[in-house]
Amino acid sequence: MEVLPHFSHVHPLVFNDGRSHESEEVYCCACGELVSSLRFSCMDCGFHLDKNCAEAPVEMNHPFHRKHNLKLMASSPCVEGNPIYGFCNNICEKFVYHCSCNLVFHIKCALLSYKILEKNFRELVHQDPLISFEGQPQELERVQCFACQKSLLKSDYISHDSGFYLHKKCFELPLEINHLSHRCHSLFLQFNSDHLPCQICQETQHQGLVYCCSTCMFVLHIECVSPPPTIDDPSSHEHSFTRCLRELPFNCDVCGTSGNYVSYICLACSLIIHKKCISLPRFIKSVWHGHPISHKYFVVDNECTTHDCLVCHEVNIKCGSYYCPKCNFIIHVNCALQEAWWYYKIESKDDFDKLLNAMLEVGTMNPSFSVRKMMKVGEKMINIEIEHFSHQHNLVLSDEVKEGRYCDGCSQLILTSFYGCLECDFFLHKSCAELPKKKQIWGHVHQDPSVLTLNYLFRCSIFDFLCSGFAFKCELYLCKELVCVRCVEVPLSCMSGGHEHLLLWYRKYFGQCCNACGNSTGDYAVYRCKACNFNVHSGCVDSLPQTTWHKSDRHCLILTYHEDNDYSQYHYCDVCEKERNPNTWFYHCPICDNSAHLLCVFRNNLFLKRGSKIKESDHPHALMFVEKVYDYLECHKCGDRCMDLALECLDAECKYIIHWECTTIFRLLQNGMISNVALTVN
Repeated sequence: MEVLPHFSHVHPLVFNDGRSHESEEVYCCACGELVSSLRFSCMDCGFHLDKNCAEAPVEMNHPFHRKHNLKLMASSPCVEGNPIYGFCNNICEKFVYHCSCNLVFHIKCALLSYKILEKNFRELVHQDPLISFEGQPQELERVQCFACQKSLLKSDYISHDSGFYLHKKCFELPLEINHLSHRCHSLFLQFNSDHLPCQICQETQHQGLVYCCSTCMFVLHIECVSPPPTIDDPSSHEHSFTRCLRELPFNCDVCGTSGNYVSYICLACSLIIHKKCISLPRFIKSVWHGHPISHKYFVVDNECTTHDCLVCHEVNIKCGSYYCPKCNFIIHVNCALQEAWWYYKIESKDDFDKLLNAMLEVGTMNPSFSVRKMMKVGEKMINIEIEHFSHQHNLVLSDEVKEGRYCDGCSQLILTSFYGCLECDFFLHKSCAELPKKKQIWGHVHQDPSVLTLNYLFRCSIFDFLCSGFAFKCELYLCKELVCVRCVEVPLSCMSGGHEHLLLWYRKYFGQCCNACGNSTGDYAVYRCKACNFNVHSGCVDSLPQTTWHKSDRHCLILTYHEDNDYSQYHYCDVCEKERNPNTWFYHCPICDNSAHLLCVFRNNLFLKRGSKIKESDHPHALMFVEKVYDYLECHKCGDRCMDLALECLDAECKYIIHWECTTIFRLLQNGMISNVALTVN
């Protein structure tokens, strides 16, 4: 009786040919498959290994992974708590061959790949007959060859019970090749464990096999070993591109980035480009711009006032880019196509022109108001009375700014010209009144214009603040995102009172702390002056009101950028009574000489209009937002006095009042359980 000690089990295993247990179904504890006959079994417990798994070497030097040996393990390790996926893309739960660089083989995948390396075609075909793609169901489109990671459709392949599939043409690949694009070393068929990009197509294949020179970190995909000598793509370029396999560095005329080794050349236009750039779209619609943009190989000075890419802000003059002639907007190809959801392709020039005209008409053909009276002031005609879709009465233009008057559109203090109703307390900033009914939201994942909506209490999807008033709503069924009117169009550059130079918008910046609030910039969007290393959170520029109210002072507080007083004893916050950093922004009352931290004044409820009415589920009557600065009544929920934002019952006999943060609606909005609540309209 043959006995086999095995590292994976405490008891010795006894050889069993299975003839005495023909009706018994036994599964191998190493690979999980049904054992047909020959196996090693434990006499004390139900532990079985089929003969191939039991005799598998404990350590394997696999030609597909030449850097390290693979070690056999009884269970798959996890990386940061997540299971590692095997080479066949299935989770490894049983015996695996594992490398320190987190490469994992199921035991069956490892053993079968050895048969491929040995070129034992007869054994493989006997075990797994060659299957023709003809007549196969469409389900094969989802199944991939383990070598090239391409679909099994339209090619003969070998199949294995463990889910191991291999094209016949991939089975016949040589293990070692010499290639014109890499003349100093041979290339070996192996795993791309370093996730290197292919030097021909520039794409990275994370699974499957590639031809690789580990010494030079040079990789070619299997299908790129013999690239086509010429490529025609009339949708992107009118001429053919011819392959050049010389090991020459070049600068791609399409994307502007450097390249080495294989390039494609248009002799008629003297263009040299990457293979992957041949099929880049000529026309796209980007989330970073309101109009469709088209590709240009170069932009001259009389077309664009600046050659800086308006996303990464690097100079972009000698290479291809996407460009909008209406706005002089220019963006690197790689910046525009960095994420799949940042753009969609426009098929033709006619479609491009139609979309551009439609975008230009969105603002002009969808006004939110109609003019009732006009007046000539100097050389300009001014709309002095309008009918706005948000209100039942006409609105009249006024410059009479009064204390404590808030805009019903953006919920901010009114300090400039506004439209007001002569019959009721309804006011709109001039800019809020002139918003279009439909608008393309800057940076929004969906490309359809959002619709201007009214009477919502909602969480802005961009800066995550609770807001009331107007919102632009995405009408797509699975989206329904609401964006406040302050965030609807974030400028890619701006001026700020806190700095003398133009500030440019960076999507992410890891650097010093924000010069406005003093907190870390982290990986948040910032406005930045590169020359001065001046950085401000995008939210600090876009959302901090220039003037606001706070219960600590009876006058307006003004956003202040510089501390004029050098004496440290004056650098304190009059709200929290803690020390202030004189190098960061703060709010200041010049009349009372009071100062306060930004965060002590700027609260989550800053964009909720006082006087807005809402129906709370815990109370039968309508409630109104109030800012309690005197007569501090006790909250009906927590019993503390209401000394800030609260909801007060409109029924004079009810006397019900509750902190805003004690309401059920606040809790649901804050925790993301609901995204919006309808306000009560008079």
